[in-house]
Amino acid sequence: MSDLLIAEVLEKSDLLVDRPAIDAAIAKMADAIARDYIGDVPPHRLGDSFVPVFLTVMHGALPFAGQLALELGARGLDLQFDYLHATRYRGNNQGGELVWKHRPATSLYGRRVLIADDILDEGHTLAEVGRWCIEQGATDVRIAALTVKDHDRCVDGVRADYVGLHLPDRYVFGFGMDYYEQGRNLPGIYALKD
Repeated sequence: MSDLLIAEVLEKSDLLVDRPAIDAAIAKMADAIARDYIGDVPPHRLGDSFVPVFLTVMHGALPFAGQLALELGARGLDLQFDYLHATRYRGNNQGGELVWKHRPATSLYGRRVLIADDILDEGHTLAEVGRWCIEQGATDVRIAALTVKDHDRCVDGVRADYVGLHLPDRYVFGFGMDYYEQGRNLPGIYALKD
């Protein structure tokens, strides 16, 4: 837990990515996702069980997922929404054991799943979530990550299918990512100064 207020943290931080760059990255991701998904469902088979399940990873992915979903809708891709809450951080800046706070209520059996998350760092949480989706019968699980940290510590086999931005290997926050549960609603992405 930090005793610093977010305003004090910002004074000791660098702006890595501003809002216009985030918006452009999300729009570019939506173009790629729409190309991969639109036309995959025959018109006579439209309906909830044939559109992709769009799973938002709470809390961090909320700003990103909302904007991505609107961009996908603007491109004609229908989605069925649900969410999950699985965390390894619980207010800390280092991960521990995965704790499921909420599992999706939507049946994933026979469904394509698109997981929206704010960051792919080492990938432990996304590896568990992806494995769980497959265990539930999902036929295809893809990851859309707003940000991916550039380092070599990622869990084997875990990667984002759609990436918005690459970030340096620093403590980052803003646009869904937090600094001790603060700053998730900042319109840019920041990193503590070295």
